[in-house]
Amino acid sequence: MSDFDLSGYDYELPRERIAQHPLTVRSDARLMVVHRRSGQIEHFHVRDLPDLLDASDTMVVNDSRVVPARLIGMRCQTGGRWQGLFLRADPATGVWETLSKTRGKLQPGERITLQDRHGREGMQLVVVDRLEGGNLLVKPSEEAEPLSLLERYGRVPIPPYIRDGNMMDVDVQSYQTVYARQGGSVAAPTAGLHFTDALLQQLTDQGVSLSGVTLHVGIGTFRPIAHDDLREHQMHAEWGQIEADAAARINATRAAGGRVVAIGTTSVRVLETAAAEQGRLEPWTGMTDLFITPGYRFRAVDALMTNFHLPKSSLLVLVSAFAGRELILEAYRQAIEHEYRFYSYGDAMLLL
Repeated sequence: MSDFDLSGYDYELPRERIAQHPLTVRSDARLMVVHRRSGQIEHFHVRDLPDLLDASDTMVVNDSRVVPARLIGMRCQTGGRWQGLFLRADPATGVWETLSKTRGKLQPGERITLQDRHGREGMQLVVVDRLEGGNLLVKPSEEAEPLSLLERYGRVPIPPYIRDGNMMDVDVQSYQTVYARQGGSVAAPTAGLHFTDALLQQLTDQGVSLSGVTLHVGIGTFRPIAHDDLREHQMHAEWGQIEADAAARINATRAAGGRVVAIGTTSVRVLETAAAEQGRLEPWTGMTDLFITPGYRFRAVDALMTNFHLPKSSLLVLVSAFAGRELILEAYRQAIEHEYRFYSYGDAMLLL
Protein backbone atom coordinates (compact mmCIF):
# COMPACT_ATOMS: atom_id res chain seq x y z
CA MET A 1 0.00 0.00 0.00
CA SER A 2 1.26 3.47 -0.91
CA ASP A 3 1.92 5.89 1.95
CA PHE A 4 -0.22 8.37 0.02
CA ASP A 5 -3.29 6.09 0.17
CA LEU A 6 -5.75 7.53 2.71
CA SER A 7 -7.05 4.06 3.61
CA GLY A 8 -3.63 3.31 5.14
CA TYR A 9 -4.38 5.76 7.97
CA ASP A 10 -7.50 4.06 9.27
CA TYR A 11 -7.99 2.13 12.50
CA GLU A 12 -10.87 0.86 14.63
CA LEU A 13 -11.32 2.60 17.98
CA PRO A 14 -13.72 1.27 20.64
CA ARG A 15 -16.05 4.09 21.63
CA GLU A 16 -15.16 3.75 25.31
CA ARG A 17 -11.57 4.76 24.52
CA ILE A 18 -12.67 8.33 23.62
CA ALA A 19 -11.93 10.47 26.69
CA GLN A 20 -15.01 12.42 27.78
CA HIS A 21 -13.51 14.37 30.66
CA PRO A 22 -10.12 15.84 31.53
CA LEU A 23 -8.15 14.27 34.36
CA THR A 24 -8.20 16.04 37.71
CA VAL A 25 -4.43 16.50 37.45
CA ARG A 26 -3.45 17.15 33.83
CA SER A 27 0.03 15.66 34.11
CA ASP A 28 -1.36 12.32 35.32
CA ALA A 29 -2.17 11.50 31.70
CA ARG A 30 -0.35 8.50 30.32
CA LEU A 31 2.53 9.05 27.91
CA MET A 32 3.55 6.47 25.33
CA VAL A 33 7.18 6.94 24.32
CA VAL A 34 7.99 5.77 20.79
CA HIS A 35 11.63 5.52 19.70
CA ARG A 36 11.66 6.11 15.96
CA ARG A 37 14.97 4.47 15.16
CA SER A 38 14.62 1.26 17.20
CA GLY A 39 10.83 0.99 17.11
CA GLN A 40 10.81 0.45 20.88
CA ILE A 41 7.60 1.50 22.66
CA GLU A 42 7.52 2.33 26.38
CA HIS A 43 4.83 3.48 28.77
CA PHE A 44 5.14 6.44 31.14
CA HIS A 45 3.06 9.39 32.38
CA VAL A 46 3.32 13.03 31.34
CA ARG A 47 4.64 13.84 34.81
CA ASP A 48 7.71 11.73 33.88
CA LEU A 49 8.82 14.23 31.22
CA PRO A 50 11.66 15.59 33.40
CA ASP A 51 13.21 12.10 33.25
CA LEU A 52 12.72 11.86 29.47
CA LEU A 53 14.03 15.25 28.36
CA ASP A 54 17.54 16.65 28.70
CA ALA A 55 18.75 20.01 29.97
CA SER A 56 19.95 20.76 26.43
CA ASP A 57 16.42 20.41 24.98
CA THR A 58 13.98 23.16 24.09
CA MET A 59 10.23 22.55 24.21
CA VAL A 60 8.23 24.58 21.69
CA VAL A 61 4.60 25.22 22.61
CA ASN A 62 1.71 26.84 20.75
CA ASP A 63 0.54 29.71 22.96
CA SER A 64 -2.69 30.38 21.02
CA ARG A 65 -5.77 30.79 23.21
CA VAL A 66 -9.10 29.15 22.36
CA VAL A 67 -11.83 31.74 21.88
CA PRO A 68 -15.49 31.03 22.81
CA ALA A 69 -16.38 30.66 19.15
CA ARG A 70 -19.54 28.52 19.36
CA LEU A 71 -22.67 30.61 18.84
CA ILE A 72 -26.33 29.79 19.51
CA GLY A 73 -29.31 31.85 18.41
CA MET A 74 -32.77 32.04 16.89
CA ARG A 75 -33.74 33.03 13.37
CA CYS A 76 -35.84 36.18 13.65
CA GLN A 77 -38.11 35.38 10.69
CA THR A 78 -38.90 31.75 11.46
CA GLY A 79 -38.07 31.33 15.14
CA GLY A 80 -35.93 28.36 14.20
CA ARG A 81 -32.85 27.38 16.19
CA TRP A 82 -29.46 28.35 14.74
CA GLN A 83 -25.97 27.23 15.67
CA GLY A 84 -22.75 28.69 14.32
CA LEU A 85 -19.01 28.69 14.78
CA PHE A 86 -17.01 31.90 14.42
CA LEU A 87 -14.08 31.37 12.05
CA ARG A 88 -12.62 34.81 11.34
CA ALA A 89 -13.45 38.48 11.03
CA ASP A 90 -12.57 40.99 8.32
CA PRO A 91 -11.06 43.95 10.22
CA ALA A 92 -11.85 46.31 7.35
CA THR A 93 -15.58 45.56 7.13
CA GLY A 94 -16.39 43.97 10.49
CA VAL A 95 -17.98 41.02 8.67
CA TRP A 96 -17.63 37.59 10.29
CA GLU A 97 -17.29 34.26 8.51
CA THR A 98 -19.10 31.47 10.36
CA LEU A 99 -20.07 27.87 9.98
CA SER A 100 -23.84 27.61 10.08
CA LYS A 101 -26.29 24.88 11.13
CA THR A 102 -30.05 25.34 10.85
CA ARG A 103 -33.02 23.99 8.93
CA GLY A 104 -33.26 25.49 5.48
CA LYS A 105 -30.98 28.12 4.01
CA LEU A 106 -30.48 31.56 5.43
CA GLN A 107 -30.78 34.33 2.88
CA PRO A 108 -28.98 37.70 2.73
CA GLY A 109 -30.78 40.22 4.93
CA GLU A 110 -32.07 37.66 7.44
CA ARG A 111 -31.31 38.27 11.10
CA ILE A 112 -30.24 35.91 13.88
CA THR A 113 -30.66 36.85 17.53
CA LEU A 114 -27.82 35.42 19.62
CA GLN A 115 -28.27 34.00 23.09
CA ASP A 116 -25.60 34.43 25.73
CA ARG A 117 -24.38 31.58 27.97
CA HIS A 118 -27.39 32.06 30.25
CA GLY A 119 -29.91 31.86 27.41
CA ARG A 120 -30.62 35.59 27.38
CA GLU A 121 -31.22 37.23 24.03
CA GLY A 122 -28.65 39.77 22.89
CA MET A 123 -27.19 41.21 19.73
CA GLN A 124 -28.18 40.20 16.23
CA LEU A 125 -26.22 38.92 13.26
CA VAL A 126 -27.32 40.12 9.83
CA VAL A 127 -26.68 37.67 7.00
CA VAL A 128 -24.54 39.33 4.32
CA ASP A 129 -23.84 36.44 1.96
CA ARG A 130 -23.46 32.68 1.67
CA LEU A 131 -20.13 31.31 0.46
CA GLU A 132 -19.69 28.39 -1.95
CA GLY A 133 -18.86 25.89 0.78
CA GLY A 134 -21.95 26.88 2.76
CA ASN A 135 -20.28 29.19 5.29
CA LEU A 136 -22.11 32.40 6.13
CA LEU A 137 -20.88 35.97 6.09
CA VAL A 138 -22.65 37.91 8.86
CA LYS A 139 -22.43 41.42 10.30
CA PRO A 140 -22.88 41.90 14.08
CA SER A 141 -25.37 44.59 15.10
CA GLU A 142 -22.98 45.80 17.79
CA GLU A 143 -19.69 47.51 16.99
CA ALA A 144 -16.93 46.03 19.12
CA GLU A 145 -13.83 43.86 18.79
CA PRO A 146 -14.79 40.29 17.76
CA LEU A 147 -13.10 38.76 20.82
CA SER A 148 -15.05 41.08 23.11
CA LEU A 149 -18.35 40.04 21.53
CA LEU A 150 -17.43 36.35 21.62
CA GLU A 151 -16.62 36.61 25.33
CA ARG A 152 -20.19 37.84 25.86
CA TYR A 153 -22.09 35.58 23.49
CA GLY A 154 -19.84 32.63 22.67
CA ARG A 155 -19.32 29.22 24.18
CA VAL A 156 -16.26 26.99 24.29
CA PRO A 157 -16.23 24.95 21.03
CA ILE A 158 -15.80 21.49 22.56
CA PRO A 159 -15.37 18.78 19.87
CA PRO A 160 -18.58 16.89 18.97
CA TYR A 161 -17.27 13.53 20.22
CA ILE A 162 -17.23 14.96 23.77
CA ARG A 163 -20.75 15.01 25.30
CA ASP A 164 -22.15 15.88 21.87
CA GLY A 165 -20.37 19.22 22.04
CA ASN A 166 -22.33 20.57 25.03
CA MET A 167 -20.29 22.97 27.11
CA MET A 168 -19.81 22.37 30.81
CA ASP A 169 -18.36 24.95 33.18
CA VAL A 170 -15.23 22.85 33.64
CA ASP A 171 -14.41 23.17 29.93
CA VAL A 172 -13.86 26.93 30.16
CA GLN A 173 -10.58 26.22 31.98
CA SER A 174 -9.81 22.60 31.08
CA TYR A 175 -9.97 23.18 27.30
CA GLN A 176 -7.23 25.81 27.54
CA THR A 177 -3.49 25.40 28.02
CA VAL A 178 -1.93 26.99 31.10
CA TYR A 179 0.34 29.07 28.85
CA ALA A 180 -2.36 30.28 26.42
CA ARG A 181 -1.70 33.91 25.56
CA GLN A 182 -3.03 35.17 22.23
CA GLY A 183 -6.70 34.54 21.42
CA GLY A 184 -7.61 33.20 18.00
CA SER A 185 -8.09 29.39 17.97
CA VAL A 186 -11.41 27.59 17.54
CA ALA A 187 -9.90 24.39 18.96
CA ALA A 188 -7.25 23.76 21.57
CA PRO A 189 -3.69 22.66 20.72
CA THR A 190 -4.46 19.56 22.74
CA ALA A 191 -0.96 18.21 23.42
CA GLY A 192 -0.43 21.26 25.60
CA LEU A 193 -3.45 20.48 27.78
CA HIS A 194 -1.32 17.97 29.74
CA PHE A 195 0.98 20.60 31.25
CA THR A 196 0.60 22.17 34.66
CA ASP A 197 2.47 25.19 35.98
CA ALA A 198 4.26 22.88 38.43
CA LEU A 199 5.45 20.53 35.68
CA LEU A 200 6.67 23.42 33.52
CA GLN A 201 8.55 24.81 36.50
CA GLN A 202 10.14 21.42 37.17
CA LEU A 203 11.27 21.16 33.55
CA THR A 204 12.74 24.66 33.42
CA ASP A 205 14.42 24.18 36.81
CA GLN A 206 16.36 21.26 35.37
CA GLY A 207 17.45 23.32 32.38
CA VAL A 208 14.88 22.51 29.67
CA SER A 209 14.12 25.70 27.73
CA LEU A 210 10.59 26.78 26.81
CA SER A 211 9.78 28.75 23.66
CA GLY A 212 6.38 29.86 22.45
CA VAL A 213 5.11 30.09 18.89
CA THR A 214 1.56 30.86 17.76
CA LEU A 215 -0.76 29.05 15.39
CA HIS A 216 -4.43 29.96 15.55
CA VAL A 217 -6.08 26.59 15.06
CA GLY A 218 -8.83 26.80 12.46
CA ILE A 219 -11.57 24.39 11.55
CA GLY A 220 -9.61 23.33 8.47
CA THR A 221 -7.15 21.37 10.61
CA PHE A 222 -9.97 18.98 11.51
CA ARG A 223 -11.82 18.76 8.21
CA PRO A 224 -11.87 15.23 6.81
CA ILE A 225 -9.49 14.49 3.96
CA ALA A 226 -11.82 14.22 0.97
CA HIS A 227 -9.41 12.55 -1.48
CA ASP A 228 -8.17 8.96 -1.47
CA ASP A 229 -4.77 10.24 -2.61
CA LEU A 230 -3.20 12.49 0.03
CA ARG A 231 -1.39 14.47 -2.66
CA GLU A 232 -4.74 15.89 -3.78
CA HIS A 233 -5.68 17.31 -0.36
CA GLN A 234 -5.40 21.06 0.22
CA MET A 235 -5.09 22.33 3.79
CA HIS A 236 -6.94 25.47 4.85
CA ALA A 237 -4.57 28.29 5.73
CA GLU A 238 -4.08 29.30 9.38
CA TRP A 239 -2.35 32.33 10.87
CA GLY A 240 0.93 31.73 12.64
CA GLN A 241 3.91 33.54 14.11
CA ILE A 242 7.35 32.94 15.54
CA GLU A 243 9.05 35.94 17.11
CA ALA A 244 12.74 36.79 16.95
CA ASP A 245 13.63 35.76 20.51
CA ALA A 246 11.97 32.34 20.14
CA ALA A 247 13.70 31.73 16.82
CA ALA A 248 17.05 32.67 18.35
CA ARG A 249 16.60 30.32 21.33
CA ILE A 250 15.61 27.42 19.10
CA ASN A 251 18.54 28.04 16.72
CA ALA A 252 20.90 28.13 19.72
CA THR A 253 19.54 24.81 20.97
CA ARG A 254 20.22 23.06 17.69
CA ALA A 255 23.64 24.68 17.31
CA ALA A 256 24.58 23.30 20.75
CA GLY A 257 23.41 19.80 19.83
CA GLY A 258 20.15 19.89 21.79
CA ARG A 259 16.77 18.69 20.61
CA VAL A 260 13.81 20.79 19.54
CA VAL A 261 10.78 19.09 21.10
CA ALA A 262 7.56 20.29 19.49
CA ILE A 263 4.52 20.13 21.77
CA GLY A 264 1.71 19.38 19.35
CA THR A 265 1.32 19.20 15.60
CA THR A 266 0.45 22.91 15.41
CA SER A 267 3.89 23.79 16.80
CA VAL A 268 5.41 21.51 14.17
CA ARG A 269 3.62 23.33 11.36
CA VAL A 270 4.83 26.75 12.54
CA LEU A 271 8.43 25.57 12.93
CA GLU A 272 8.53 23.80 9.59
CA THR A 273 6.89 26.74 7.81
CA ALA A 274 9.41 29.17 9.26
CA ALA A 275 12.48 26.97 8.75
CA ALA A 276 14.87 27.79 5.94
CA GLU A 277 16.21 24.98 3.74
CA GLN A 278 19.11 24.37 6.11
CA GLY A 279 16.79 24.34 9.13
CA ARG A 280 17.65 27.73 10.59
CA LEU A 281 14.64 29.65 11.86
CA GLU A 282 13.92 33.27 11.10
CA PRO A 283 11.15 35.43 12.63
CA TRP A 284 7.97 34.79 10.67
CA THR A 285 4.36 35.96 10.60
CA GLY A 286 1.80 34.91 8.04
CA MET A 287 -0.57 32.23 6.81
CA THR A 288 0.43 28.60 6.43
CA ASP A 289 -1.32 25.79 4.59
CA LEU A 290 1.53 23.32 5.07
CA PHE A 291 0.31 19.71 4.79
CA ILE A 292 3.03 17.35 5.99
CA THR A 293 2.84 13.98 4.26
CA PRO A 294 5.13 10.93 3.90
CA GLY A 295 8.53 11.78 2.49
CA TYR A 296 8.60 15.26 4.02
CA ARG A 297 12.07 16.22 5.25
CA PHE A 298 11.76 17.74 8.70
CA ARG A 299 14.12 20.67 9.09
CA ALA A 300 13.38 22.12 12.53
CA VAL A 301 11.83 19.40 14.74
CA ASP A 302 13.72 16.60 16.50
CA ALA A 303 11.00 15.18 18.76
CA LEU A 304 7.23 15.51 18.99
CA MET A 305 4.71 15.18 21.81
CA THR A 306 1.17 14.76 20.53
CA ASN A 307 -2.22 13.31 21.41
CA PHE A 308 -3.85 10.32 19.68
CA HIS A 309 -5.68 11.53 16.59
CA LEU A 310 -8.77 10.58 14.60
CA PRO A 311 -8.51 8.01 11.80
CA LYS A 312 -7.81 9.35 8.31
CA SER A 313 -7.01 12.83 9.67
CA SER A 314 -4.30 15.21 8.49
CA LEU A 315 -2.89 15.07 12.04
CA LEU A 316 -2.46 11.30 11.92
CA VAL A 317 -0.77 11.70 8.53
CA LEU A 318 1.64 14.26 10.01
CA VAL A 319 2.74 12.05 12.91
CA SER A 320 3.08 9.13 10.49
CA ALA A 321 5.33 11.23 8.28
CA PHE A 322 7.45 11.98 11.35
CA ALA A 323 7.77 8.45 12.75
CA GLY A 324 6.70 6.13 9.92
CA ARG A 325 3.20 4.90 9.17
CA GLU A 326 3.71 1.28 10.24
CA LEU A 327 5.29 2.27 13.56
CA ILE A 328 2.49 4.74 14.33
CA LEU A 329 -0.20 2.17 13.51
CA GLU A 330 1.54 -0.32 15.83
CA ALA A 331 1.72 2.35 18.53
CA TYR A 332 -2.02 3.01 18.13
CA ARG A 333 -2.73 -0.74 18.28
CA GLN A 334 -0.82 -0.96 21.55
CA ALA A 335 -2.52 2.17 22.89
CA ILE A 336 -5.92 0.54 22.37
CA GLU A 337 -4.68 -2.74 23.87
CA HIS A 338 -3.33 -0.92 26.95
CA GLU A 339 -6.53 1.15 27.26
CA TYR A 340 -5.08 4.58 26.59
CA ARG A 341 -7.55 7.46 26.39
CA PHE A 342 -7.93 9.05 22.93
CA TYR A 343 -8.48 12.47 21.38
CA SER A 344 -8.69 15.94 22.97
CA TYR A 345 -8.94 14.99 26.65
CA GLY A 346 -6.99 11.77 26.14
CA ASP A 347 -3.44 10.60 26.72
CA ALA A 348 -0.32 11.49 24.74
CA MET A 349 2.66 10.04 22.94
CA LEU A 350 6.24 11.28 22.73
CA LEU A 351 8.05 10.50 19.48
CA LEU A 352 11.82 10.52 19.99
